Amino acid sequence: MQHSLWPPAATLPAQRARAALNAEIRRFFAARQVLEVEVPLLAAAAPTDPHIDSLRVPTGAGDRYLQSSPEFAMKRLLAAGSGPIYSLAKAFRRGEAGRRHNPEFTMLEWYRPGYDEQTLMDEVTALLQAVVDVEPVCRLSYREVFQRHLEIDPHTASESELRQLAQPYIGADWPGADRDTWLDLLISHAVEPQLGPGLTFIYDYPVSQAALARLGNDSQGQPVAKRFEAYLGGMELANGYWELIDVAEQRRRFAADLRRRRALKLPCPRSDRRLLAALAAGMPDCAGVALGVDRLLMQVMGADHIDTVVAFPWDRA
Repeated sequence: MQHSLWPPAATLPAQRARAALNAEIRRFFAARQVLEVEVPLLAAAAPTDPHIDSLRVPTGAGDRYLQSSPEFAMKRLLAAGSGPIYSLAKAFRRGEAGRRHNPEFTMLEWYRPGYDEQTLMDEVTALLQAVVDVEPVCRLSYREVFQRHLEIDPHTASESELRQLAQPYIGADWPGADRDTWLDLLISHAVEPQLGPGLTFIYDYPVSQAALARLGNDSQGQPVAKRFEAYLGGMELANGYWELIDVAEQRRRFAADLRRRRALKLPCPRSDRRLLAALAAGMPDCAGVALGVDRLLMQVMGADHIDTVVAFPWDRA
């Protein structure tokens, strides 16, 4: 049986489409004078975010982590004066393979000094318009998308209201689920299927979901995380932040993440002290975004499974 898995899963036309997509991405950033950079795939630290499970690799020089994103190293480059930069490379996350997931995947990530999350949404739109049909383009706040599709304000709804609303979509209760879990379930099971064709940005997330984004206020004075997610044809494609540059706040968030991981009995990786040192040295005001290239290629080709666009997915690697 194993011998039958030697051929690539992606056809030759799919491999050529990937090469063409990579070339178009590089042309796009070259025209805008954004520098392509390379950063380590193996590093001494890993994200502390409880929703990200990194792969640990023992080495003769001590444990290292396969990077789930080039973010931390790229921010160190920004602090060192790199100017606008992008990376087009592999990333890794522990988790099951599925229709839209592979533990090894290709990520495009870029950072724009002087941009905020709204300006960066403009550039995400321009990039996508260069490679695939994204019409119509829609921007909705997190509050607006919940009110439009679920008739509820996610910022003020109680946990019990969210649980009651989510249960018909998932068919069961989730013991121990917190407020953010119910919000995530509603986004994935109730909102995403209704987004329809075209490109949809959702922005101004709850403060509890800030991750590495800075905080601000929305149009109604509600404290929110200044971040966005981009969906193309109802498929989550990109995640962007107006980046946090306050080292004290970043240190606090790392500590809070680790407390949460311990409570959930998850592995607790070392937080990145070099990132904290870079922030202390002074990272420029900027916005950044990570985009899944395999999923984008699925959209370009009209594919419904990630295995059709990856030469050697998890079961063939």
